[in-house]
Amino acid sequence: MKKGFLAIVLHAHLPYVRHPEYDSFFEENWLFEAITECYIPLIRALTRLEKDQVNYRLTLSLSPTLITMLRDDLLQQRYLRYLAQHLDLASKEIERARQQPDINKLARLYRRFYQDTLAVYQTEYQGDILQAFKKFHASGHLELITCAATHGFLPLLNVSATAVRNQIKIGIDTFTENLGFAPNGFWLPECAYYPGLEQHLADFGVRYFFVDSHGITDANPTPFNGVYAPLDCGNGVAAFGRDPESSRQVWSSHEGYPGDFDYREYYKDIGFDLDLDYIAPYILDGHIRCNTGIKYHRVTGGEQAKEVYQPKLAQAKVQQHAQDFIGKRQQQIDRLAVNMDRKPIVVSPYDAELFGHWWFEGPQWLEAVLRLADQPDSSIQTASCSDYMQAIPKHQQATPSVSTWGDQGYFSYWLNDSNAWIYPLLHNAEAELEKLAADLQGLSLNPLQIRALNQAARSVLLAQASDWPFIMKSGTTVEYAKKRVNDHIARFNYLHDCIRKNRINERYLCALEIMDNIFPNIDFKDYQSGKLTTQSGEETLQYK
Repeated sequence: MKKGFLAIVLHAHLPYVRHPEYDSFFEENWLFEAITECYIPLIRALTRLEKDQVNYRLTLSLSPTLITMLRDDLLQQRYLRYLAQHLDLASKEIERARQQPDINKLARLYRRFYQDTLAVYQTEYQGDILQAFKKFHASGHLELITCAATHGFLPLLNVSATAVRNQIKIGIDTFTENLGFAPNGFWLPECAYYPGLEQHLADFGVRYFFVDSHGITDANPTPFNGVYAPLDCGNGVAAFGRDPESSRQVWSSHEGYPGDFDYREYYKDIGFDLDLDYIAPYILDGHIRCNTGIKYHRVTGGEQAKEVYQPKLAQAKVQQHAQDFIGKRQQQIDRLAVNMDRKPIVVSPYDAELFGHWWFEGPQWLEAVLRLADQPDSSIQTASCSDYMQAIPKHQQATPSVSTWGDQGYFSYWLNDSNAWIYPLLHNAEAELEKLAADLQGLSLNPLQIRALNQAARSVLLAQASDWPFIMKSGTTVEYAKKRVNDHIARFNYLHDCIRKNRINERYLCALEIMDNIFPNIDFKDYQSGKLTTQSGEETLQYK
């Protein structure tokens, strides 16, 4: 008898990084690393589950920017070059480490890993791994959902309802155009919610979304079932809350599984450890050290010198930690079921890139968890949130609280001294775009003007990505993030002025269309607004 449900949700997202103006570009490696270490290992795990007829349900959110990059011909070709380079490096490592048996064995493991990755990517799916996710969705095991167009931080874009609505609409349109069906669920970027957002989601057919734990526990009125049942936001759209217990077991830097001493160490990579002359062909510009993905050490722990990675020890820990996770979920559900008027659902959302990239063994752990949940003696049934809503259609009505899953639970990570300067630029560009679209409403426009208007809308969307303020706060590739915001705002301003003056330089417009070729079916008319007189007598822009 299944007493409750476990919904594991992976959010797969990367910012739109594509630079055809360069022969190669370092930040494009973010995508290549994620494909190699996360997405294809996940596909291989799901393939094994399907082969063994394991009955599982998993949810995967694919962001529109990631969908676009996975389908891009240029990035697909560059990824093949990336894999060829890594195969060459692994082969060199086998030769270099011929007198070091433990390292040599690991080098051979990496070469097999890259060979298997190439076989899945090129031979099985012809460079289009969205096919794989569609296949698992069609089999009934994987629920695919999506996110806002460029992962815009919706509460901070909410000075304009049009900005929020177009992030949602264009995100759903991109998913539908590429996957062939509309999603039931929607991943709010950074799980950032504000009251009223559910109205926009409902307008575009979304049935459910996710918030962090306090988005549910601080809801009005107070929920009867805490985070273990969804809330109906009053319009039939359901809000599901993150379970803090299962999150801690995976995310916590102190008690989370990925920090176990036997797992592979992420931060010790041959790109930093080997002689520069040897590693030069495989790092940035031949002289800036960076991760190669080939890592020979395990976490080890404390201040000790890092010991050599031992895959068999790591695999034993994978099984141990999967059993621990499922055991704790069963205890949790047994405890919850006693006092609830419905079967509880434990929602466990994670960034997909944690599994394989940061936590090398993560995809194997996930596979083991799904296998254990399907055992006859398990009291847990894996489910998607759509499954739960179908099984239990009526839920308490309440309004979730303002919240995010970021540091301290609210907006401070995306609005602070490091990044506050971007928001006046974003809001001004959005307002100018809406005014431009409104002023041109009903006029006969030529194809060049329409192209320029659509490109201006793309520039605004790309500037709105939450990734850039996040990077500015985290202090990683800060200058790149600043440049991306400034470049997109500058491109918008240039196009806006050209359109206003009717002096569009087609050659320069073509260059912008080549560089930022996302959202091919975007329509600037979605930004047309009407004027609304507020109670104070001021005129403001309001979405029609």
